[in-house]
Amino acid sequence: MAIGFDYGTANCSVAHLNNGSVEQIPLVGDNCYIASTLCAPTAETVSEYLFRCLDIRPSNDIGESVLRRAVKMNREEGIEVIPSDVLFGEQALNLYLEDPKDVYYIKSPKSFLGAMGLRDMQLSFFEDLVCAMMSNVKRKAEANLERTIEQTVIGRPVNFLGRGGDASNFQAEGILLRAANRAGFKDVEFQYEPVAAGLEFESTLTENKNVLVVDIGGGTTDCSYIQMGPSWVGKDDRQQSLIAHTGQLVGGNDLDIYIAFRRFMHAFGMGTKRLSGLDIPVTQFWNPIAINDVQAQRKFYAHDNLKELRLLAKEALEPEKVNRLIALHQETLGYAVIREAEKAKIALEENAEYKAMLDLYSEHVGIEINQSDMAAAIDNPTKKIQALVKEAAQQAGTLPDVIYMTGGSARSSVLRKAVQDVLPNIPVVSGNYFGSVTAGLARWADVCFR
Repeated sequence: MAIGFDYGTANCSVAHLNNGSVEQIPLVGDNCYIASTLCAPTAETVSEYLFRCLDIRPSNDIGESVLRRAVKMNREEGIEVIPSDVLFGEQALNLYLEDPKDVYYIKSPKSFLGAMGLRDMQLSFFEDLVCAMMSNVKRKAEANLERTIEQTVIGRPVNFLGRGGDASNFQAEGILLRAANRAGFKDVEFQYEPVAAGLEFESTLTENKNVLVVDIGGGTTDCSYIQMGPSWVGKDDRQQSLIAHTGQLVGGNDLDIYIAFRRFMHAFGMGTKRLSGLDIPVTQFWNPIAINDVQAQRKFYAHDNLKELRLLAKEALEPEKVNRLIALHQETLGYAVIREAEKAKIALEENAEYKAMLDLYSEHVGIEINQSDMAAAIDNPTKKIQALVKEAAQQAGTLPDVIYMTGGSARSSVLRKAVQDVLPNIPVVSGNYFGSVTAGLARWADVCFR
């Protein structure tokens, strides 16, 4: 049996074709989406969990070394790994929010795939994270369908990072492939996410059109200019219909990060000065919330950086604010801050103002933010998205008949206006913001494995 698998930055979902109709498969109760999050007692727990609880072995010698190291460290910590130790989705988030300091929590590991300059053991650990999440989704889907699933088409962005080029994309796709094989998928194909979304939109067309698909997901924005319609439906060779592609690591996570950085971090001392008159380094306010940058996270949460933060607090004109930054470090609250920024982003789609509440345990910090504040905060990622849209149209050499916007962040009125500003006279339509990629992947799986 074949499924389409959207291993997303924000959420994961799967679907299959049943008598010509796409059916999404519930993963958590009746919910067809599960947040792309994982929580465990320690990072090492994940690698041992795969082996001990799921009987999933590493894919190579480096993975074996990661597993041996994980088992050794877990024994030293007195941790006996059991299945309930590793949680996914909302369960993982809720446990993290209860006690951020004493658990290992990760959101959107897909954002790290393709990162260059990492050690082989780090890449192998990312593979373990992806494998654990894919295995969880696969087992839940199989339980729902009461069938074994061995074939899948997995969505991938045009560019995982936008820097690193082909080497970055090759590395990221390799991690996804090995993780999927280990999770139990024997046959794996990949499809660009915007092309998949386009395949779903194509099923609604009664005439051929030139369509610019703009997929603004949690981690990336991808654009594909596609010739589509009745003449193309069901064809297994679509190369001549695929006219242009652009993509970059800029999406919903970046919106949240920029909202947090430009609107929240002043409460942690950004903009304040030292007694000497010198500025506090901006990286100290960026790194804790840059959840899609593994190097930034490592630098901020390093033990040596805690000493630096305490020194900065002693030298600061407003030490009470910098002390909040210390609390953020000690309680590992970066993800919680981003969570509040995401809530603000969602709330401001329907409300003119929103009061964010940052829970630092020692105090609650309230920050007012309005729609204009948000639009100004996300100006940088907005311009990047506009550039991708413009580049795709330029590559195609002709204007599209219609723009199809999809992806969770495509709901943003700010981003929809930004896209319309680039191509002002082209109609913009949308379908299922969250499910179009999954549905298109299911359609492509039916073509690939029929």
